Amino acid sequence: MSDASAKPSYRNPRVRRWASYLWREAIVKSWQPIAPPFAKPKPNEWSDARVTAAWLGHSTVLINFFGVKILTDPVLFPRIGVRVPFLFTIGPKRLTAPALRIDELPKIDVILLSHAHFDHLDWRTLAHFDSSVKVVTAPRTRDLLRWTKLRDITELGWGDRWGAERKGSKQSSLAGGEHPRSQQKTISNSLGDTTITAVPVKHWGARMQRDDFRGYNGYLIESRVRESGRILYAGDTAFTEQFAELRRYGPIDLAIFGIGAYQPWIRSHCSPEQAVQMANDAGAKFIMPVHHQTFRLSFEPFREPIERFETALSDQPQRIALREIGETFVLPS
Repeated sequence: MSDASAKPSYRNPRVRRWASYLWREAIVKSWQPIAPPFAKPKPNEWSDARVTAAWLGHSTVLINFFGVKILTDPVLFPRIGVRVPFLFTIGPKRLTAPALRIDELPKIDVILLSHAHFDHLDWRTLAHFDSSVKVVTAPRTRDLLRWTKLRDITELGWGDRWGAERKGSKQSSLAGGEHPRSQQKTISNSLGDTTITAVPVKHWGARMQRDDFRGYNGYLIESRVRESGRILYAGDTAFTEQFAELRRYGPIDLAIFGIGAYQPWIRSHCSPEQAVQMANDAGAKFIMPVHHQTFRLSFEPFREPIERFETALSDQPQRIALREIGETFVLPS
């Protein structure tokens, strides 16, 4: 499942120099204070009858999906990287604080993990959730959660669906042209069942250098009883034309795409312009740009991703769901 074209090779001396430079930057600038977020969400005031999403930083988005609380790739501590138990974390430090602390989150129903990279699957953050939280994750990543309290864990391959099967659903080309395989676990409320489908992205999943067997996903979040409110969370991805295939599921109301870490990692992370193109391919009405302004993982200037993103949508600025860490987007009814 690993995409050899997306994974950087550390045999390449240029890649080694880039990685070395970024690690030096992380160490030298570790003394600098972490900037506060632009805004602070108020999830206790959100309506369970609407779809609401707030960007907490990096790829962490808190979503109220008609009353179901979903958290994507939760990373809520000052550093990411290798954790020395009970002592410290070796790795990049945040440039901007998360918009909410863990103790400020509402009760989470579902955590979505796109892949195993340290900036998306953070042990220190995940250790704070209990066994009542359901986890949907990529193939062959369950073992990474064994040191947490999380036990309700479902691995999804591309085309697999978590939740009840929809009657009369159209065929999908995501899994060899077959209907998505449905996992029986689901979560329901008064507004109906929520389903989550794993979709293909162009990235790579190894947490360390040699565990290339690990998977990597994007996710499509839907309600069984409502046509509106469909959300695409793309995780990490380089440019791919595969998002056009999602149109068969119906209109996508909100697409969440990473727009940073493309210089020099363009083979595994898309540029802002490419994120807009992929969202357009998927038929998304609104686009939420994430994966920038949080950690220094690449060379592009701090504000460049969001500035290029705004320029790419300068003729349709109303499609930009938000711009800054901590802002909240409410899907129009």
